[in-house]
Amino acid sequence: MATFAEIRALLGEPRFNWTDPAPWIEMKREFGIEFPADFREILDAYGSVQINNQLYLKHPAGHLLHNLGELIRGDLELWREEDMVEYLPSPAGANPGELMPVALAKTGEWVFLRVPDGSSSPWRVVVAELDSPAWTLHEMTFGEWLVAYLRGEDVTVCSRNFAPDRPFFESLS
Repeated sequence: MATFAEIRALLGEPRFNWTDPAPWIEMKREFGIEFPADFREILDAYGSVQINNQLYLKHPAGHLLHNLGELIRGDLELWREEDMVEYLPSPAGANPGELMPVALAKTGEWVFLRVPDGSSSPWRVVVAELDSPAWTLHEMTFGEWLVAYLRGEDVTVCSRNFAPDRPFFESLS
């Protein structure tokens, strides 16, 4: 199982280090789900960042220019449009089995968290490639998926072309 220590070892020391739970409480109130602990831990540590000049992660703190709540609201609207529904294996949303958009890449991919079917079911990652159109379900947590991405493994968004020496991040805030 991927750990935050593995992410930090691959990506480098975080600089955001957010400790106030208020934005996550607001996200739970607005969207009706509690985002997975590993996802929250990563975003609380790194904040809104661009990884390998490709993958965008956004923190929900309201004062940030690049805010997760705004990303999700806009992307849910996009993915619920009639001509976009066919690109995903299930609807975009916060109900069990639906896909919550949480990240995107400038290479045309969206990263979704698949809302578990039940309280004992795990969160999974779905990556949709708009150019194809294709999608891939990754039977792993967000943290595991991010470790695989940082290692350059094939998790649909390939880091090797964008980080030939080692993974890196830049703050968006």
